[in-house]
Amino acid sequence: MDIMLLTAFTAVLFLLIAAAEPLAARMRLPFSVMLATVGIMIGGGALFLLRTNVTETLNPVAVGILSLPIRSSVFMYVFLPTLIFQATLDMNIRRMMDDWVPILTLAVVAVVAATLTIGFALSWIGGLPLMVGLLIGAIVSTTDPSAVVSIFRSLSAPKRLSRIVEGESLLNDAAAIALFGLFLTYVMLGVPNPSLAEAVGQFPGLIAGGVLAGWLVARIALALMGLFARFETAQISVSVAVPYLAYIGAEQVLGASGVIAVVVSGLTLNLMGPGRLAPAFWVNLKEVWGLLAHWAGALIFILAALLIPRLLGEVRLNDLFLIGVVVVAAFVARALILFVLLPMLTTLRLSPKIQGPYRVAIMWGGLRGAVTLALALAVTENLRVPVETKRIVGILATGFTLFTLIVQGTTLRSVIGLLGLDRLSPLDRALSNQVVAVALQSVREGVASVTENYDLTRETVRSEAKRFAARLDSAVEAAEAEDNAEILDRDRITLGLIALAAHEREMIVQRFRERAISARLSEQALFDADRVIEGARSGGRTGYQRAARRNLRYGPAFRFAAFLRNRVGVAGPLARMTADRFEMLLGKRLILRDLHGFIDRRIRRIHGRRVAELLHELLQRRIEAVETALEGLRLQFPGYAEELERRFIRRTALRLEEREYNALRDDGLIGAEVHIQLMDDVRQRRQQSEGRPKLDLALRKNQVVRQFPLFADLDDAELKRLSREIRTRYVNAGHVITRKDTPARSVFFVASGAVEQEVAGQTARLGRGEMFGQMGVLTRRIRKAEVRAITPSTLLVLDEAGFRRLLKRSAALRKAVRDSVVGKTVAGEVLRMPELAQDAPLGEGAASG
Repeated sequence: MDIMLLTAFTAVLFLLIAAAEPLAARMRLPFSVMLATVGIMIGGGALFLLRTNVTETLNPVAVGILSLPIRSSVFMYVFLPTLIFQATLDMNIRRMMDDWVPILTLAVVAVVAATLTIGFALSWIGGLPLMVGLLIGAIVSTTDPSAVVSIFRSLSAPKRLSRIVEGESLLNDAAAIALFGLFLTYVMLGVPNPSLAEAVGQFPGLIAGGVLAGWLVARIALALMGLFARFETAQISVSVAVPYLAYIGAEQVLGASGVIAVVVSGLTLNLMGPGRLAPAFWVNLKEVWGLLAHWAGALIFILAALLIPRLLGEVRLNDLFLIGVVVVAAFVARALILFVLLPMLTTLRLSPKIQGPYRVAIMWGGLRGAVTLALALAVTENLRVPVETKRIVGILATGFTLFTLIVQGTTLRSVIGLLGLDRLSPLDRALSNQVVAVALQSVREGVASVTENYDLTRETVRSEAKRFAARLDSAVEAAEAEDNAEILDRDRITLGLIALAAHEREMIVQRFRERAISARLSEQALFDADRVIEGARSGGRTGYQRAARRNLRYGPAFRFAAFLRNRVGVAGPLARMTADRFEMLLGKRLILRDLHGFIDRRIRRIHGRRVAELLHELLQRRIEAVETALEGLRLQFPGYAEELERRFIRRTALRLEEREYNALRDDGLIGAEVHIQLMDDVRQRRQQSEGRPKLDLALRKNQVVRQFPLFADLDDAELKRLSREIRTRYVNAGHVITRKDTPARSVFFVASGAVEQEVAGQTARLGRGEMFGQMGVLTRRIRKAEVRAITPSTLLVLDEAGFRRLLKRSAALRKAVRDSVVGKTVAGEVLRMPELAQDAPLGEGAASG
């Protein structure tokens, strides 16, 4: 094809893409459906012009369109990696982890179920060879990411529904294309009915190879982008190479799934990139990839749709029947997964519940598109596939794709509307009215300030103020009427909690933009804030508090890191997670304290004093919980919190300095050259301040015993003997170390961490260098105290005999024991013991008696 004609056609395609978006919005159709319609019209029009005798003037144009070099390799190697990689970069992985069971069920189990159902249905009913039926099933079982994601993002569908559908549409490509490769191999070899177990048995190898290729390419790319830290365009160029190298490396080098490699590379960059790359660059990177994916998605739809008239050129009446078989089998397989398997998983508590309307929307939202057409095209281009198999694969895949786009795509918005998923709940409507009322009050204050500063005409100001006041009164009345008519008292509290959590999220984003918190920790903080918002929406005050407590827990990853440290001796992951937690708690405490002002400024205006006071109380409980967790870490690692606070102050000073230089430049007080020099200096000092102090978790029993304050007066021989007698014990946060009403047989020394001791309703916290359990051992009575760890802690444990021997040898320990019994009822009994009386001051024993 002539290069000039190809360039002109490409330019026209971009014009059509630009026009299709507003046209789709005007006609209330999904963007992808509009693109497919445009492609079908172009391809059908070219065929019509070439075959009609009306005119031959446009025949060269028609021939040029039909001879475009559109091959399956163009879709698979050029467009598909771009779409999948961008989708993984834009995913909120932490939020999707809450629904990972239904997402993986739909992405993997549903694909396998659809492939088998369609394959056996076409074999039993349509008389096709089983391998051909399974090949068609694999082709049509993948939902198209660009079609599904664009539709659900354009609708006001619930976020959770969109997350599940997006996760499924992204991940099921990998499963479907892997199965497609397997079954196509058998069809090319002419094996009509091979062992199904033999075919599926190769599937794990495809996945493992893809995971390895994607992870390696992403890690190498991150290392290169770190070297090019000062050159943003170079970093973006490296990111553009990632999906293609991952795809080609997996397919051609490892013989694995290229799609899985692209998914893994994108997920790796999504998880590790924010912590290793500058925040501003990460935002720009996602914007660049968003544009690339928009163009790739639009082009793949139009170009794939161009092929539809050609693929359907030899359709027969029996083919229409087979298309119907595929449609029915696909819906049956999807319904079994959504309405049988997922409820069973929920009953077994393996999956969160998905409401019925959500399941109906997911079933109807399983659109097929360019990926299905590209796979069908790959079969029709393959010279080793029989001619009749090519024809039937092309027609059935294309017919099924048209059904999903025309029938499901055009009616999906109506289905969501009938299910009520696009309507705001009474709670959301009240929240909307609250937002409008509060916003208008702030606008009124801002307008009043502007009119005063600019000394505008009094009559004009009065007239506009009167008009605006009427609108404000109407908004406030609507909010109050909504509350009084439909919202109960507990729902008013829920509204306030949702607004409070939403403002917390905004403050996190603001702190991230100001570089007060790192990108990696901001991702976690936003994830926690989203969890609190959804907890308040679904469970009100109880859900809010439950989500807040869950955010402070030590998760499975932390426990695994502790296991590595204790059992394997690998302390790096635990040190990194502990340092992250330390920094997260410091930032969270600052943000939560600022929320008190938001309650007084905004929420009190709408919901009144009583609700505001309750929100203050709930917020204060959260702050106290954060401070408890933070205090535990302070006791565990003295001095580390101080270093983090110094780092926070330095970063805040740099942010304010940068803002001041920008203001001076905008005001024309300094020139561009001076501003560049000043900003380079700030950038260098910021890079130096980004480094976090090292947190050393290494614990060697001999060293700890020698450095322990209570053992400071022992000689080397005694220390060696004590090291042999003493045992180390690691406990996680929340673990109960000693319980009430149990025999006392050991004394515990806190080597690292912090514990909380409760005796007779009184609570005390003990940190590094302190001991507990000595009273029960010395008096040989049942314990009256319950002690639990408030942070991951390492304890030194000594039995009763060893402790009594140690008391005789350590004056420092005897003094600590005497100090610990001051004012207690058992003081006299303890102080008269031979181990403690040997160096007691004169008269102490008589006084104690």
